[in-house]
Amino acid sequence: MPETPLPDVAALSYEQARDELVQVVARLEAGGETLEASLVLWERGEALAARCQEWLDGARERLDAATSEGRAADGDEA
Repeated sequence: MPETPLPDVAALSYEQARDELVQVVARLEAGGETLEASLVLWERGEALAARCQEWLDGARERLDAATSEGRAADGDEA
């Protein structure tokens, strides 16, 4: 039975990547996979974790930029 192809990690939203990562971790923790399947899951998990980190880093940059702009605007009024 062929498995459905997985979506490209780069196209996933943070929530999609996080949810799939949770599933991958659960499968790895449950055991019962072949060595090859475990390696594929591990690699997918690494890619998903990296994608989540990209989203979080981007969110931090946006927050930092917004905070900096807010401070600059406050300083202009003084």
